[in-house]
Amino acid sequence: MMARTLLAASTLSLPHVNYTAIMPELIALGGSLLLLAVAAVTPRRLPTTVYAAMTSGIGIASLVASLVLYHDVRQGGAFVAIAHSIDVDGFSVLVMTLASCVLILTPMLAAGFFEREGLGGCEYYALACISVGGAMLMGAANDLVLIFLALEVLSIPLYVMAGLDYRREGSGEAALKYFLLGAFSSAIFVYGIALVYGATGSTNLGEIAAFLAHNVLVANGVLYGGMALLIVGFGFKVAAVPFHMWTPDVYQGSPTPAVGFMASIAKVGGFAAFLRVFISTLPTLSQTWKPVLWVIVIITVLLGAIAALVQRDVKRMLAYSSINHAGFILLGLQAATAKGATGSLYYLFAYSLLILGSFGVIAVVGGRGDTGHSIERYRGLARRSPLLAGAFALLLLAQAGAPFTTGFFAKLYVVEAAVAAHSYALAAVAMVSAAIAAFFYLRVVFVMFADTRLAEAPAGDAALVQAAGAPAVSAVGASGSGVFEPAVAGGGGVLLAEAPVRLEEETATPEASATGEEIRDGAVSAWTWSGLILTVGATVVFGIWPQPLVDFAQHAHLLF
Repeated sequence: MMARTLLAASTLSLPHVNYTAIMPELIALGGSLLLLAVAAVTPRRLPTTVYAAMTSGIGIASLVASLVLYHDVRQGGAFVAIAHSIDVDGFSVLVMTLASCVLILTPMLAAGFFEREGLGGCEYYALACISVGGAMLMGAANDLVLIFLALEVLSIPLYVMAGLDYRREGSGEAALKYFLLGAFSSAIFVYGIALVYGATGSTNLGEIAAFLAHNVLVANGVLYGGMALLIVGFGFKVAAVPFHMWTPDVYQGSPTPAVGFMASIAKVGGFAAFLRVFISTLPTLSQTWKPVLWVIVIITVLLGAIAALVQRDVKRMLAYSSINHAGFILLGLQAATAKGATGSLYYLFAYSLLILGSFGVIAVVGGRGDTGHSIERYRGLARRSPLLAGAFALLLLAQAGAPFTTGFFAKLYVVEAAVAAHSYALAAVAMVSAAIAAFFYLRVVFVMFADTRLAEAPAGDAALVQAAGAPAVSAVGASGSGVFEPAVAGGGGVLLAEAPVRLEEETATPEASATGEEIRDGAVSAWTWSGLILTVGATVVFGIWPQPLVDFAQHAHLLF
């Protein structure tokens, strides 16, 4: 028995590992170990900006490695590595590049927040590196088992990030909700992998595609069941309806920089695997899964836009907005064409940068304690901090699809792909949802730039304006209508009531009553400004000159 065991061990063949093919992932995952090692051997806690600088450096190194791989793919073509479980092609390289950009920007937009809140240490940055490595693996994985492992590498750090602010109850609650629902969706995803394996005899994406192309299954129930469960798993990760339940509560309770990171990197990894599995591996079954995605897209874009209309918390508003964006990215996937995949990839690139910058601004305006997220907090922000308000306004308008921004072309490309695939009703519903979504984006912009001089008049100072023969009117604050109504006043003057004018119908909560007077452009950290300049700059540059990013997306070769 011992001899047979030794003989079997001697014949064991290990796959050849092409480290060049996974260099960006190795840099990201190795970077997390470097951060932990530095924190462990340093006798005193280093400032959070040191870890932020190291993390951005790791992201830059990963970006360089990704661009080198892109050059190799353009010159020599795509190839598979490590026992055909890793695909190195234009698609995987684009995902690696986008994930690297997220890793560069994340510490810039988070350093000021953690410095203000006194939450130093390397934990957030190490977790970000691990999660980015998982997203890269999801984009390059050529095997369902590896996709699942990469999904967990991506997700587990996000569960921890949600509960990183241990001093707030909401943070712990968000982490628990995210973890429980995430574990449940992972179990469903694994069951889907098992069913697909049972129907095709393999978990390798290339072998599954070849099997389905050359064989006709007598009974498709097992395969269809597995496909449905895979949609559920991916749908949870990208926050598509009806698998979106976790999104508003988790976004509201988590530390704001962590929300921006999870909103971008989770969609990068989730949609990367979603596109590769369904467009590259299951094109022969597109007439089966396209109607399912047709329904999901409609309810996702409509629910995301309509639910965001009634939100008074900006983080919850952007949570439902992210659901709406997920529906638009799914619009390109549902087309099941090269044009649709290109549109989805462009949209994914644009959205990831937009949401990072948006939550970077929200982290600043939220103030100490990370609680000032009512829309009232933004009233008059343009007067107190014009640069910050201008950056946020541009990012919101880009999400609404304003011209000369990446958001405009992102929506245009996926809608064009839907029309080219003859999904006219789907394209029409998506455009209606975009019009609805524009309202709540513009509402925030209006609140920031509205004139608040009357509203902020000191109590007790009645302004008397002499207007001979004019009826006396008072600014009625109790009704909250903001409409001037006649009031009894002697002398024929115009008497402004001592109560400040209210422009909203609801009564301000203690959180909403905070005016955010401490917010000034000069008080924003240099790290935050650097991140905002990069995100806003990319939004404008690629909005005016989108061709380089479109070419990059078009060279993401998938097997259509």
